[in-house]
Amino acid sequence: CVCASNILSCSQAVLSWGGAPLPRFTAVLDLSHNNVSRLRADWAPGRLAHLHALLLSHNGLSFVSTEAFAHVPHLRGGDLSSNRLRALEENLFSDLAELEVLLLYNNEISAVDRTAFDNLGRLRKLYLGQNRIARFPLELLRDGSRLPQLALLDLSANHLRSLPVGELQALPAWLRDRLYLHGNPLVCDCPLFQLVARGHRRRLSAVMDFQEELRCLLPATLAPVGILALAGRQPLNCSEAREAVLEAHLGDRGGLSCDTRLRGVRSRHWVTPGGERVLEEGGNGSAALLANGSLQLRALRPEDAGTYACWVAGPLLNETLYVELLVHNFTLHGPHDTLNTAYTTLVGCILGGVLVLIYLYLTPCRCCCCRGGDKPPAPRDDSINSSVLSGGGNHAAGVPGEPCRSRSASGGGPGQNGRYKVGGTPQPPRGGGPKAQRKVSDPDSVSSVGGGTPIVV
Repeated sequence: CVCASNILSCSQAVLSWGGAPLPRFTAVLDLSHNNVSRLRADWAPGRLAHLHALLLSHNGLSFVSTEAFAHVPHLRGGDLSSNRLRALEENLFSDLAELEVLLLYNNEISAVDRTAFDNLGRLRKLYLGQNRIARFPLELLRDGSRLPQLALLDLSANHLRSLPVGELQALPAWLRDRLYLHGNPLVCDCPLFQLVARGHRRRLSAVMDFQEELRCLLPATLAPVGILALAGRQPLNCSEAREAVLEAHLGDRGGLSCDTRLRGVRSRHWVTPGGERVLEEGGNGSAALLANGSLQLRALRPEDAGTYACWVAGPLLNETLYVELLVHNFTLHGPHDTLNTAYTTLVGCILGGVLVLIYLYLTPCRCCCCRGGDKPPAPRDDSINSSVLSGGGNHAAGVPGEPCRSRSASGGGPGQNGRYKVGGTPQPPRGGGPKAQRKVSDPDSVSSVGGGTPIVV
């Protein structure tokens, strides 16, 4: 080993480490490129209160005791990369309350316990790339309570196939700026495209620095394609990503978020569509700047619609964000109005169907079979009858199934032709067919419409 002041370097010393004594003043301990395959609880003979950097990369390390870091409570940087770790057990790093940087890339990690990073309130950078992680460890980021200082999370080159896009989009921009997801076998879909495209519009480092590596697999062919190339591409046909747009209604209260990617913001202010500046110390009658940088709008009016600009000044850079507000000139309907409208539409459809059925099946009959058969025939009169008869026999009996034609006023059956002998004796039909005898016409009848010349008898 080489000792330089408070730095102890034992790199490439072919050590397996069996609890050798270490100087108590050691601040940096380099044990990389050795044969330390197991890190037990007794690897350090005593408390190393000054140690703030521990390097254990390239050791074939496959086991780490949950009590291995009890003797180094002030460790700020730990390098466990390029080893054979397969899982991060519960409370593995809970003794490292001051840890700021943790390197775990290039291992065989496939399981991450939800408590593995508990009590790491100062952790700023976590490198988990080039592992076998198949599930996104969202508990590391949710609500910002587990790792409140985390500013970089590397999950590149793992086995992630899908992402919780909605929850990732809700993360602050300063965290999404260094959330590295390239090199994963992600399945292409439009929400994934929208997530990456918005990051490209915001010029987030995780997107701008690795555009070529941000690829996904098309569902049908599983062929890799650039995520940013999905815009308008078949079969997904994803639409272009839009800037931040907020929709509201007249009279609503609205809040515009200034989602900056800068940390350590020194000052910020908003500029309204009318050119009015809203400063940190307060606001005008309709807008006010909140402590988190959001702009609070009261009782929205039509003139409040437009593009708002948030100007942010950071330690090294400045950033300007734009948020578009759409104010609809009608009030938002309540749930009961929607229910009433749906109910009215349903009732109207049912009534319309009933009316159609009535029209189709209950229409009054207009065929020849509808006869006034209940009316008794008028009494026969043997006196001289006066009628108008058709001149010839060219009018045959009614054709079955044919609509009713103009009938004689006698009201007789379809076999009558209006020809009778004087005295009322019925004349049998010519031709001698099997037809029934024709009935005598009604004496009340005056005329009959025929095809020949009328004959008065």
